[in-house]
Amino acid sequence: MKNADKYIRQYFLPEIYETDWVKKDHIENPPIWCSVDLRDGNQALIEPMSLDEKLEFFQMLVDIGFKEIEVGFPAASETEFIFMRTLIERDMIPDDVTVQVLTQAREHIIRKTFEAVKGAPHAVVHLYNSTSVAQREQVFKKDKEQIKKLAIDGAKLLKKLAEETEGDFSFEYSPESFHGTEVEYAVEVCNAVLDVWQPSKNKSIINIPATVETAMPHVFATQIEYVSKHLKYRDNVVLSLHPHNDRGTGVADAELGLLAGADRIEGTLFGNGERTGNVDIITIAMNMYSHGLDPKLDFHNMPEIRSVYERLTRMNVHERQPYAGDLVFSAFSGSHQDAIAKGMAWREEKQLKEWTVPYLPIDPIDVGRTYDADVIRINSQSGKGGVAYILKNNFSISLPTAMREEVGYLVKQVSDENHKELSPQWIYNIFEENYITRTPYFSIPDAHFKQVDGIMAETTIQYRDKSAIVNAYGNGRLDAVSNTLKQFFDVSYELSTYEEHALSHGSSSKAIAYVGITCNGKNFWGAGMDEDIIKASIRALVVAVNKLPQIEEKEEGQDERLTAMLNYIQNNFKEVTLESMAAQFKLSEPYISKYIKDKSGKTFGEHVAHIRLKKAKSMLKNGNMSIESIANAVGYPTVEHFNRTFKKTFEKTPSQYRNDKGES
Repeated sequence: MKNADKYIRQYFLPEIYETDWVKKDHIENPPIWCSVDLRDGNQALIEPMSLDEKLEFFQMLVDIGFKEIEVGFPAASETEFIFMRTLIERDMIPDDVTVQVLTQAREHIIRKTFEAVKGAPHAVVHLYNSTSVAQREQVFKKDKEQIKKLAIDGAKLLKKLAEETEGDFSFEYSPESFHGTEVEYAVEVCNAVLDVWQPSKNKSIINIPATVETAMPHVFATQIEYVSKHLKYRDNVVLSLHPHNDRGTGVADAELGLLAGADRIEGTLFGNGERTGNVDIITIAMNMYSHGLDPKLDFHNMPEIRSVYERLTRMNVHERQPYAGDLVFSAFSGSHQDAIAKGMAWREEKQLKEWTVPYLPIDPIDVGRTYDADVIRINSQSGKGGVAYILKNNFSISLPTAMREEVGYLVKQVSDENHKELSPQWIYNIFEENYITRTPYFSIPDAHFKQVDGIMAETTIQYRDKSAIVNAYGNGRLDAVSNTLKQFFDVSYELSTYEEHALSHGSSSKAIAYVGITCNGKNFWGAGMDEDIIKASIRALVVAVNKLPQIEEKEEGQDERLTAMLNYIQNNFKEVTLESMAAQFKLSEPYISKYIKDKSGKTFGEHVAHIRLKKAKSMLKNGNMSIESIANAVGYPTVEHFNRTFKKTFEKTPSQYRNDKGES
């Protein structure tokens, strides 16, 4: 790349020009669209389409909504000629569709072209010859007047043969290699052609092809404005553009050209064409759509259009092709996913009609894409918001905010280790395995509840190969079951988060519950599903507690005799004494006292006080009983004793606890 000095700018600006187009910021009306897939696009294929393939492609273009379709260069090959004849003879051209054929400004080619279009209900015959300085000097070795005469003679022959041939015909002229042509001279040639055709009600088309794109888009727009303002018969002329994409700015050429006065665009689906291709009509049309302008072309099923295109042309649509590529709506970045998810939630909450979702210029649904497969896609770069979005939109699982980060990191780790993108089902499987079914150490197959001055849970705990029934009081059913686990495993944790919601509707609908517990400053999560929300909650709690390191470290469950003793204390906490326990278990009081201390790490009195005070806290928080009545209800003979014990344990009196709204 050391020879830049051998290149020069090969375009021409008019000597006097205006730039009114720069004052416009949007396109107000869609152009007339002309697909050239079957001619320009087809001739660029390594293996051109067969007759049957061209017929199928033609029908797809009609279904999309094209009213003008350039179907071929009939004089170029027998297949092209037969295709044109087939469309006419099989009556395959709808009444509102005009076909177009291309011909050079050479007599024998023009005559062959009219043989092909004989009997057409309406056809545009597209005449062209090259007008550029390079072509005049190097290829044709003709001066300006001789080149102009070629165009005039071709225009005259078109007019003559149109009058002699059965069918309805109109005309189009292109000064090929426009970028390399002096703009004033290109207009001069176009006007000479128009003088031959004398367009009136039956309009003629002047087509400006950026045959080889050599100028920046603003230069092309300035050239087009000059052409538009200096064409003769302007009211009866359709000014068309045929941008190519050599500089990668074909779409910009077309859009700015429309601002500069053009009425019509010739291009192809997905930009297929020689070298770097034609202008991509899909991109231009969808750009208009994203500004609220109906392009009058229907791309609601973009995946199907793309599939047919790839099959018939044997070309591939790039993953990043605007609006149509596999990845154009996909967000892998965590921050992007979070913004999209919040934008979608905002749109739903506000019931917005206008589309303003971050990172998505259009609603993917409008082109046949889906949110779960196309928008939020999960890999090692994804974030908690994306994973939460996938679970919610695919499986109705609305993760608690506090749970999302842990789930997100877990899913990302799986993607990172496997070096793969994760499908929604894979993500669900990860969630299910880690938060719904993970019970490696124990389970609760059954739980019953009694309402006796609060909730008493009678919980069956299946631990390894043993089963035990454990009783405990609680503020509610879940708290009571939690207390049975704390008692059985001798662990301490706090129920920090609880959320629930329905998964489906109807009489057999399921609910999901999420439980978060905190132990030694670390959070542990579980989830449970069931038609019964209590069962779902218990399952979620079981998963969370199974994750505690203390559970993993235990080699065996609680001693059966200790379980029976603690159950007895739970059921008789108000009046239980060592004497009553000795009678119940037929053991001496010293033995029971030592046994409980050795097996549980707490004295008999500590167990009794713990249960009584927990019950008292519940009554202080949820009822309006006097403190004296509560003291009596939980087994303290005097209110002074109750106050002294409560304050020693919680560093506040029962009255202070109640006034603090139960906060501890």
